[in-house]
Amino acid sequence: MKPSPFYSFIRRNATRLAIAFFIFSALVASLALLFVLFSRKPAPSLPALPALPFLPFLHTGTPTPTATATITPILPSIPSIPSTPTIPPTSTLTSTPLPPEGEAFSIGESIEGKSLDVYRFGSGPIVRVIIGAIHGGYESNTATLAWMLRDDLRKGTMTVPEDITLYLLPLFNPDGFYDYTNQPEGRSNAHGVDLNRNWDVYWKLDWNRTGCFNYFPVTAGEYAFSEPETQALRDFLLANRVNAVISYHSAMSAIFAGGRPEPDAASDSLARALSAVSFYLYPPVNDPGCEYTGQLIDWASAHGIAAVDVELTDHQSTDIDINRKVLRAFLTWKR
Repeated sequence: MKPSPFYSFIRRNATRLAIAFFIFSALVASLALLFVLFSRKPAPSLPALPALPFLPFLHTGTPTPTATATITPILPSIPSIPSTPTIPPTSTLTSTPLPPEGEAFSIGESIEGKSLDVYRFGSGPIVRVIIGAIHGGYESNTATLAWMLRDDLRKGTMTVPEDITLYLLPLFNPDGFYDYTNQPEGRSNAHGVDLNRNWDVYWKLDWNRTGCFNYFPVTAGEYAFSEPETQALRDFLLANRVNAVISYHSAMSAIFAGGRPEPDAASDSLARALSAVSFYLYPPVNDPGCEYTGQLIDWASAHGIAAVDVELTDHQSTDIDINRKVLRAFLTWKR
């Protein structure tokens, strides 16, 4: 059977027809796209938003990115291993040279800037201290006594045992001594503070004045160790690991031992040894019953230092011969 003319035409022109169909399809698609683009309406514009008011608490710097939640798997806790502690370097201890024997050196200053001068005799491991004029000009004879003992030691008429270092502080209250020599006003320092009531053991702002010094108003200080004099002596006694202390007073012709409510054993022993070579009463049965607060000897007792107050017979005499015996007993006393 002979094919029709149309079929024969298709077979002869198949390639051309395919190309023409492809071009026609592309043209139709382009026209459709142009129609869509030109037929779209512009989107309506939105009204402008009003400006936000200034809020001072808002941070105006670089915006902080919003944190996104991170899912972290929960693992069993592992005990931390302690780090090796840092050990501070060991400080190097250097021996402080002793001050020249018999020459004054200062351990501090008074309110008015007067030096608290101390004298050293001997260089043994057992350290003992004698203090004069804690009550300044009112008990000026105690400073005179300490100076006389210093001169005896300088001249060599009295000597210090090899195992003892002795320090003398003749004038603990120089302001009261020089400003009011031999006057009741000289009992206190330049602040009006009784330096024998300014220590932090049994310290009181005020006390029962019955039987106590009442010739001139004195205070215990605003607080314990408020005064530079007591601070300086405290630091000196502790730094030198003092073994025993005599604080000279006048005038009851008696000895008081440190410690409350009863004297400690070492202070009691020292008081008995000094009373045995003198006529100073111990126990002090002539005590008028004053309330004693914030005393040096009670502070010393609380810090393991044997301590006594030695009261001279009056406000003029030094009792030098008796106190030379007291000094020898003090230097040879054993705890």
